[in-house]
Parts: sequence; structure tokens; C-alpha cells
Amino acid sequence: MRHLRAGRNLGRAPSHRSAMIRNLVTSLFKHEQLETTDARAKELRQVAERMITLAKRGDLHARRRALATIREKAVVHKLFDELKDRFMDRQGGYVRIVKKENRKGDGALISIIQLLLQEEGKKKGKKKGKTTAGSTDKATAKKKKDAKPKEKSRSAKKPKPAKSESGAKEAA
Repeated sequence: MRHLRAGRNLGRAPSHRSAMIRNLVTSLFKHEQLETTDARAKELRQVAERMITLAKRGDLHARRRALATIREKAVVHKLFDELKDRFMDRQGGYVRIVKKENRKGDGALISIIQLLLQEEGKKKGKKKGKTTAGSTDKATAKKKKDAKPKEKSRSAKKPKPAKSESGAKEAA
């Protein structure tokens, strides 16, 4: 039993698993998008978000910790110089996992993991909230005017007659 064993095994020995995750995170920051299995993508997300958090800190110790995980020095420079500005005003959730399809050979679920773009972080739309009495627009007023009156509630319906014991015997 795997009590108190966090994370996924991914069918590999611990050294092979960590090497694979390091290669995946290096490729993700190099190409900003990666296609892999769903389980690998979920494990990769944890490491990638940790690396982006280190890049946001930006000090020498954070850079050395990132260099211990990411295999290419140029990718670390790209992360600390270019990519960190994209995520400075975000509080997490730097990567997206999109489910794609099942792999033909073994049926494994394939996903695309990608870094979010800068403009994708901000959701655009109306904020839901109460409007002031004078600020109702014409469309809302027209909808209210054309709306059908609501039906009466359940309590206003006439009550069903209670069955007596003799009525229950006749029905049976």
C-alpha cells in the first residue's frame, strides 16, 4: 500500500522519474507548449509553477535553485528575463492543461500543457452585482415589461383530498 506516498510513480524508478520531469520542464520553458500524457502533465505542472515562482523572486539563490532543476542555462535565462514579466501580476495558475485525445497504441490520455499568455490571465466581462435604482438600462426594462406574470406558488394550489381507510382498501 502507498500510504503517505505523494505524487505519481509514472512507472519509473525515482532517479529516472526525476530526470524525466527535469527534461519535461526544460522543454516546456523552451517551447512554451508540450504534448505528453495526462499524468505526466499533472506532475509537470507542480514543478513548472514552482520554477515560475522562483523566477518571480529573481534573486541569486532562486536562480541557482532553478538551475538545479532546469537542464539548460539559456532556458533559465529566458525564464528569469522574459517569462517572469508575463506572470508578475498573477498569483499562481501559470500553466494550462488541455485534454486532447487517447493515444492510439495504448489508449493513454494525451494532454497539451502550455504556459498562459499575458492577456489570458485577465477575464473580461461584466461584474455581477446590484445596480442602482436609476441605472437600469432599456433592454432590462423591456424584458420586465414583456415577461409573463408568474404562476402561483405550490401552496396556493388546491389541496388534494385525504384518502380514508375505506378508499385505500377499494383502490387495492
